[in-house]
Amino acid sequence: MTSKPKKKKFVVEENETIDDCLDRMSKEGYMPVRRTEQPIFKEEIRNNVVEQIPCGRMITFEGKLL
Repeated sequence: MTSKPKKKKFVVEENETIDDCLDRMSKEGYMPVRRTEQPIFKEEIRNNVVEQIPCGRMITFEGKLL
């Protein structure tokens, strides 16, 4: 029998709400202890210059095994 890791990261998927992700965590037996957000950038060329334009964010929860 394999045991679950004590900590695990959960990413909020594209078509998922934060509540859905937290429900998924609790079903797997984890409690959220940290939330991080990272911006997602898209490169666009404007006036012959490459610019990084923010186009979203990635939300990640770190879960601790109950």
